[in-house]
Amino acid sequence: MTILKSLSAAALVAIASKHTACAFVPQQKGSQLTTRLLNQLDPVQIKKAGGGIPTVSSGGLLVFDPDAQGKLQGTHDLQSRILGGAAFKLAPPQISLDVPPLDATVEDAQHFLEHLDADGNLPLNFAKPQAPAKATVLGRAKLITDDAPGDIEHVVLKLPEGFHYVEGQSLSVIPPGVDPKNGRKNKPRLYSIASTRYGDLLDGNTISLCVRRAEFIEPDGTKDPAKQGVCSNFLCDVKAGDEVDVAGPVGKTMLLPEDPNKDIIMIATGTGIAPFRGFLHRLFMENTLAKHMFGGNAWLVLGVPVSGGLLYKEEFDCMQRTSSPGKLKIDYAISREMTNSIDGGKLYVQNVIAQNGKELFDRLDAGAHVYFCGLKGMMPPILDTLDEVAKSQGCVWSEKLSELKKNNQWHVECRTVQNNMNGVDGR
Repeated sequence: MTILKSLSAAALVAIASKHTACAFVPQQKGSQLTTRLLNQLDPVQIKKAGGGIPTVSSGGLLVFDPDAQGKLQGTHDLQSRILGGAAFKLAPPQISLDVPPLDATVEDAQHFLEHLDADGNLPLNFAKPQAPAKATVLGRAKLITDDAPGDIEHVVLKLPEGFHYVEGQSLSVIPPGVDPKNGRKNKPRLYSIASTRYGDLLDGNTISLCVRRAEFIEPDGTKDPAKQGVCSNFLCDVKAGDEVDVAGPVGKTMLLPEDPNKDIIMIATGTGIAPFRGFLHRLFMENTLAKHMFGGNAWLVLGVPVSGGLLYKEEFDCMQRTSSPGKLKIDYAISREMTNSIDGGKLYVQNVIAQNGKELFDRLDAGAHVYFCGLKGMMPPILDTLDEVAKSQGCVWSEKLSELKKNNQWHVECRTVQNNMNGVDGR
């Protein structure tokens, strides 16, 4: 039982009035008021009532927070000093230098384009389709093996001075010639950008595209040139030195999270990998502040028909080898070669989602951002799968989806074939 003798009569009355269970029993002795504390009271209430004696037992170290006040210029907390006694040793001092030591290895970080989205602004519409800019082809390379269906090319363009973009944006390409149906100039086709703001050459003046050649194959196996994709075939045939009319950049939907500690989940089919290549190069390859500040984990799910169609696999393998364990998770859904564990059928990206449903929802509940990119036809089976996963997790998918959209955690960039998503154009 603790005796408090220095509280004023007014303070005691004020406290007693808030504790009707006879917390204090005043006893008058001449002009001196003595009080017995029957129940431990909140120190904050005592202070508000005008008292100043903390109600803590001696030796408890509770009159201050050791973590906040007892570290003594970073030399460790008070409790460790007491327990260590004479054996306690000070931690090495932390030294901050304006100039690095002579034997230190210093690397220049990529930083000259970090201002592009630093203030919440984005580079938009440097050029418009009605007045396009001229880009120059630096090179082109086939990305898939001969046994993989179709043709997918990686195209690198040099942009005009001042034409900049950020990861997740898109570029319009205006193919040469006119539409034979109406005699007008060909319409622009939109492509997701497959490089970071610094480009594959890290010079800040290049841009890369991942383009699938759109071809129409007759039932007998022959190709009909009249029905082939105008823009995709143009880009898949360009040579170094060729000029290409471009417009943009555009897009605010597929940007990386503002919070660098958030997980990112990327789900792509085919050339929908384009924006995610830019994401992963920025977070795992380039020597930028974004890479050093990324505190979340990345998870990529990529669907292709055969192994020879895996896009940028060597790059992603390198990222996994050089990153911290568990920092980058990659799942491939190779539909013609893999089977799912649910019904034994072909493995598609929606099956990967179903097989990892709890992990996906746990990450989303923790604030992860999820991105989808590919042809529009990929979304219905994915949404059906997410609905089933939600039921298994005891929640309603429509409500969960509304919550994700409200929190800006849901990002989709899928277009129909006619709108030319990542090189599959409408003709």
